[in-house]
Amino acid sequence: MRSSSYSAMPARTLRALVVLALAAGAVAAVPTAHAETTVPSAPAALAAKPYMGWSSWSMQSSKYPGLNPDGDYSYLTEANVAKQTDALAAKLKKYGYEYVNIDAGWWRDNGWKPEYDEYGRQKADPKRFPDGMKPVADRIHSKGLKAGIYLPAGLEKEAYNDGRSPIWNAEGCTTADIVYGDLRTTNGWDSSYKLDFSRPCTQKYIDSQAQLIAGWGYDFLKLDGVGPGSGKSGDQYDNVADVAAWNKAIAATGRPIHLELSWSLDIGHAADWKKYSNGWRIDTDVECYCNTLVSWENSVDDRWDDTPGWTRQAGPGGWNDLDSLDVGSGEMDGLTKAERQSYATLWAIAKSPLFTGDDLTRLDSYGLSLLTNKEVIAVDQGDSPPARPITPSDPQQVWAAKNPDGSYTVALFNLAGKPAAVSAPWASLGFTGKAAVRDLWNHESLGTLKDKVTEALPAHGSRLFTVTPRGQALDFTGYEAESSANTLAGNATVADCAACSGAKKVGNLYLGGKLTFNDISVPKAGTYQVKIAYVSGDARSVAVSANDGGGTDHKFPSTGDWGTAETVSIPLTLEAGSNTITFDSGSGYAPDIDRIDVPKSS
Repeated sequence: MRSSSYSAMPARTLRALVVLALAAGAVAAVPTAHAETTVPSAPAALAAKPYMGWSSWSMQSSKYPGLNPDGDYSYLTEANVAKQTDALAAKLKKYGYEYVNIDAGWWRDNGWKPEYDEYGRQKADPKRFPDGMKPVADRIHSKGLKAGIYLPAGLEKEAYNDGRSPIWNAEGCTTADIVYGDLRTTNGWDSSYKLDFSRPCTQKYIDSQAQLIAGWGYDFLKLDGVGPGSGKSGDQYDNVADVAAWNKAIAATGRPIHLELSWSLDIGHAADWKKYSNGWRIDTDVECYCNTLVSWENSVDDRWDDTPGWTRQAGPGGWNDLDSLDVGSGEMDGLTKAERQSYATLWAIAKSPLFTGDDLTRLDSYGLSLLTNKEVIAVDQGDSPPARPITPSDPQQVWAAKNPDGSYTVALFNLAGKPAAVSAPWASLGFTGKAAVRDLWNHESLGTLKDKVTEALPAHGSRLFTVTPRGQALDFTGYEAESSANTLAGNATVADCAACSGAKKVGNLYLGGKLTFNDISVPKAGTYQVKIAYVSGDARSVAVSANDGGGTDHKFPSTGDWGTAETVSIPLTLEAGSNTITFDSGSGYAPDIDRIDVPKSS
């Protein structure tokens, strides 16, 4: 399951938590843990690029008519996985999609009753997967694809078996020897007992699970309900030790297994997720748990606010996971064409894994074109860094990333509920003059454009470009927030900031706190793209004004923590000569301000 995969419903709805709390694993007959399987050739480095593939969770958790005829989650069967495997091989494999990932419930019957082997490990439900999990992986491999499987964090309650189950290949160890004596629970649904890694038997239990799935031939493991995250915090829900144990156990198998963590992981532990895993879900489930797979408001649109703080964490070896890309079937997905394209655009520029939860046997022509656009896939899979917003997180946004060849990947988004024009001025990218522009979705060169690219976008619409500068680098004049020439009002104060350009910033901009930059000089009147360097552990709004003009509220995207600075550009109308620029928190809490950089020409 996904963020709330293991549970019947997403954590945000708290639906089916009772069922989830009862959840505990199930396993059908499987080969012994030490059974050998041929290891397919692996890339030079695991997760060198964001992975691509398909996952079962979106369909098995949906209320879409006919998908789950035998009750909730009944879609997940060996026969249906085989159908999706065949469709992936036929339609998407040549574009880079390679993983077939089986999500929560493979060890549970339709009533959610689990199966375990004698060692407390999940075992395939005999009705869902009558041939067992190894033959399923073998069939996936026969198509030249990779097989993925799912487990929840901790020891599932039903697997405890009153502490009597022995641990495989660990003489004298039982399930009583791997948990805390008070049987404290853990994971996003409290469906497991927390593992106590101070006890020597505990690592051996994780080793036994890793040996089992490696012996079956799986190439990918989604570990779900991981904390801090998954809607939980505190020591009881701190599963960093679990993730470290899985990392160690996987390495000991000798098989390259991608380890993906879920869900809504705590960014404060980003270093741990990067050290021990290959990817981490940054948000809650994208599914709506309704009669479609997803909906715009629940929770596709959340990603524009939630992704920026994580951007700098992604790179070869580990990626920010935005969840399933369900854009392949308009009727089933529950989105407009514009929304489907924006959804796919954000996933690509964020360099999220591209895995779809759609029914691959019934993709519509538009959905297939979105999933197989080679130029857009190249943005996700190429060498450029993830994009982030270069404008505030307002209804109309511009995201960009500078590519190794000096060009820029630029995305325009209109997140408003009505049509609007969106512009990306070249000044916000740091140059002036002309640039060659290519429309990636439409495979079309737009020629050489002067000063900016502007598009009229429908509600929730987007465009994606490669912009290659043909002009000159723009010169800026910098002004530090902490300068004695500026005016601070209300609670505003100067504070230390190691990440800031002058090692200082102005903070405490809240409940009327103001910062005014004085003596901002420009040679002529005009609109200037002013770059604002700021620090904000969460998305915060501030009113920005020039001279005596009225302030415009802008929401600044999160920088991920209070020790990292990022920049956005805001158009401000300035007069020839001296100007003031003011940041006013109003009745709210504003970001801390590091500095501003004003172009020397408009």
